Amino acid sequence: MTRSGTAPERVKWLAAPTQSAWLEQALAHPDTVLIDHAHCERKAAGAALQLMFRYPSDGELAAVLSPLAREELEHFELVQRLLIRRQIPLRPLAAPPYGAGLARLVRRQEPQRLLDSLLVAGLIEARSHERMALLAAHSPDPDLATLYGNLLASEARHFGLYWVLAERRFPRPQLINRLEELARDEAALLANLHSQPRMHS
Repeated sequence: MTRSGTAPERVKWLAAPTQSAWLEQALAHPDTVLIDHAHCERKAAGAALQLMFRYPSDGELAAVLSPLAREELEHFELVQRLLIRRQIPLRPLAAPPYGAGLARLVRRQEPQRLLDSLLVAGLIEARSHERMALLAAHSPDPDLATLYGNLLASEARHFGLYWVLAERRFPRPQLINRLEELARDEAALLANLHSQPRMHS
């Protein structure tokens, strides 16, 4: 599942691998993908904080997600420093359908909302890990290959943390069944390559 082997369970998070067309697109537009990566790190921090605020009485959730959010912001700062060195402005980018599509999958009634929120966050981290591994292995730019390679362990740990949080709150059969459903939907969102290069296009 990961090269780092840090995930707590051998769960098949991703229903389908990234297609080669995405890698070709990403390698052809490294600056745009790097800008999008910065935005993704900020969004990941925001998602963790949003869960903390939505469930303020869940102490364990806060204990796990607060440091995770800080680490996501540290990753944003790391990418931002690289952008500054390359004199690439951090500009707004139109979001691909991926994030909004996943948000629509989250059920609105509790406790299903919490389960889906944790699993969707984990799926995003799992896909990020997979794609950063591809960029680390194939980018001709040594700085970018190093950047993505250095983030792999953290990405693997993050989706592992979301899995643990879900596992401690829901029965395993329910958890695995829902993960499989969401993973199929996540893969379907990426089946048709988005016209604009993004980390999750």
